[in-house]
Amino acid sequence: MTASVHSSYRHEALLYRDLSGFLAQVVPFVIEGVARDQPVMVAVTGARLAALEEALGNAADYVTMVDMAELGRNPARIIPRWLSFVEKSAPSGGAIRGVGEPVWAGRTAAEIAECQLHEALLNMAVAVDTPMWLICPYDVVALDDMVVAEARRSHPLLVDSGTGTYSGSTDYGGAWHVQELFAAALAGPGEHIRPIGFDTIDVRVMKPWITAVARGAGVTLDRAEQLGAVLAALAADSLRHGAGHGTLRHWIEDSSLVCEVWDTGVVTDPLIGRDISPPPTNRPGLWQANQTCDLVQVRSNASGTTVRVHIRLGATN
Repeated sequence: MTASVHSSYRHEALLYRDLSGFLAQVVPFVIEGVARDQPVMVAVTGARLAALEEALGNAADYVTMVDMAELGRNPARIIPRWLSFVEKSAPSGGAIRGVGEPVWAGRTAAEIAECQLHEALLNMAVAVDTPMWLICPYDVVALDDMVVAEARRSHPLLVDSGTGTYSGSTDYGGAWHVQELFAAALAGPGEHIRPIGFDTIDVRVMKPWITAVARGAGVTLDRAEQLGAVLAALAADSLRHGAGHGTLRHWIEDSSLVCEVWDTGVVTDPLIGRDISPPPTNRPGLWQANQTCDLVQVRSNASGTTVRVHIRLGATN
């Protein structure tokens, strides 16, 4: 890898084929950052995290190492973590570096869809004059070709692990791509689920009702009560923004309880709910959902807004 001093935001996809290719590109990138006294955060999973820490040696002591399997369980939590890292590590505008791998083999289809939206949103979330160099590794052998193709649409720059060469992505979609993803319909459940309408009166019993539904599905009491509170908050958001009514559906999918709220309101900010701290207005239930649920999906277009939350069955936190 040919590294250089950076003074603005760089968002790159590293296309690698095996662990050695991953390390060959990431290790010198991180070590050079440490040598330049630049704050560095690495968020990858499992074997790659352990292998990278070993390969870095003493340099690992100067790197913020994060298990992406935990941070990225709900991809909507990743952007706030990067923004917080920027805020705390470079208050005077100094250069920083990051490595983030939100997509890995074994993710569910819904998780991958949210990771892809997250990657596209990173191009909007970080100001262009922020001196942050972010590399996002993609295992082109383990991941589906369509997933890798999507990475080319969400990253303006590509790095090949075999040669270490850079190239601009001719498929990069920028803000247009974000809007396309955010307006797209979510994949429906495998069976027909009748939507249940709700209004102001129904929201009063939303929390205990969803808590009971979750308990019946096998969710622990604490998590069931948290989910009940989240759905009540999301329903209240729908009443404020969706002409005083909305609909609710719930089903089981990929060993998770899925609850979906829909209303006729339109969300124009695709970054909604990804704030570092609770927002004062404009659907605060989304921020609460992102802090609580294992996965949160938001889509909005002219026909309305869908918020879908997932709670893993059998999980305790």
